[in-house]
Amino acid sequence: MSAVSTPPTAPGSTGPTPSASSASSGSTPVRRDAEATKAAILKAARHLLARHAHADITLKAVAERAGVSAPLILKYFGNKDTLFARVMSFEADADALLDAPLDGLGRHMVRHVLVSQTRQGADPLLRIVFAPLHGEQGDILRAHFRTQVTARLTARLDGPDAGLRAELAVAGLLGLGVMFGIARSTHVRAAALEDIVDRYAPAVQAHLTPGDAG
Repeated sequence: MSAVSTPPTAPGSTGPTPSASSASSGSTPVRRDAEATKAAILKAARHLLARHAHADITLKAVAERAGVSAPLILKYFGNKDTLFARVMSFEADADALLDAPLDGLGRHMVRHVLVSQTRQGADPLLRIVFAPLHGEQGDILRAHFRTQVTARLTARLDGPDAGLRAELAVAGLLGLGVMFGIARSTHVRAAALEDIVDRYAPAVQAHLTPGDAG
């Protein structure tokens, strides 16, 4: 038992015994630590899936990146297929990517892609670039991308050719992500984030609200 888990008891007092204090104070942190560990594992798996073929990713590699043991991954997710079924969903990524009013969505999406790469080491969309490398799992990845990203964006757009415009807007984001995260282009990576947003967002917004992007 850690010395800091039980507060000191004044002489003559009848405070809780160390074992009781430990039991009452330890349950919530354990649950919180478990959720944080699961999140770290998923983040590590997403990072690797955006850079390697599914078949080439081992649980050991995920564990090393997450800072945990491979058996702990099995405890929380059962097996590699179950883990990557979670990772191949774009639902949470799309929630964050599309979380802005339509008239400012292009700017929000461009900034979100850049911030995700520079500060979190993960791109909300870039996993789809590697779908051809993932075999049967690649089909799942493509299907999720269409329904959870482009179809959701399409549903928000007014006017003609909404599906085409949504896909072109997403294509612009993917191109930026590839140049920044995979090609690691010198000038793009050296530029100030807001400068890139100012230059790139109008082109994305033009697909979302034709005639209104400035």
